[in-house]
Amino acid sequence: MQEHPPVPSDARDPTTATAGSPFDDPRSMQILSTEHWSLLATRSLAWNESFSRAGLFLSVVSATAVALALVGQASQFGSQFTAFALVMLPVCLFVGLATFTRLDEVNGEDAIWVAGMNRIRHAYMEIGPGLAPYFISGTTDDPAGLERTFGVHRPGSAMAHWIVTMPGMVAVIDGVLAGLLAGLAVNTVSRMAMEPSIIIGAVVGVVVPVILALRSQSSIRWLMRAYRPQFPSGETPLYGYGDSGAADRGEDRPGQPSA
Repeated sequence: MQEHPPVPSDARDPTTATAGSPFDDPRSMQILSTEHWSLLATRSLAWNESFSRAGLFLSVVSATAVALALVGQASQFGSQFTAFALVMLPVCLFVGLATFTRLDEVNGEDAIWVAGMNRIRHAYMEIGPGLAPYFISGTTDDPAGLERTFGVHRPGSAMAHWIVTMPGMVAVIDGVLAGLLAGLAVNTVSRMAMEPSIIIGAVVGVVVPVILALRSQSSIRWLMRAYRPQFPSGETPLYGYGDSGAADRGEDRPGQPSA
């Protein structure tokens, strides 16, 4: 019986075969480039969904406003108009809250895709350390690296930046809808004067965006605490979205030396 030549020990053990640098494989650059473009395509799809969701919401708001105007003219803004508004405004508000929730989720997903792209840039830096001066985006996958890629560098402007983002603008519109609905409902049920209804509507219109902002901030903090970076920079993020609860729990930050 013909005997086969002995197989080298490193060929039998896959862990031994890959013990060297992953960049020793000539296919590594092709794999990294493919993954980089895949993450770019995923981010593009996520942003297209955000634009579509926001556009749908604004279309619903516009259609609701037009319908309310037509019904108001036809009914002389009487009880029929109030009943129609109390049906349409909750539907419009539901669409707005659902849109805000999905946009908030898309932002979290986008942060994960950016972290993956930062990891790939870190690999590029390992391959060619001399290319460091040519990278503007972050090359670490910790919160500080994500902030560098997103381009958020101004301290103390977290809330101002959030308001001008798509979830922030949707939250403000949701607040206006909630305020209109609350004021109209209170005026209809209690037959109060217009001034108290306006005050109640204004309070609700302010409280709802604040609640949504706190919800968005809580989601970001939860994501940053649940996420474990592989290549931390050791820098402190400007907005403190790192694993700030690790110290309270007696844990070490991932990738950081223990005290």
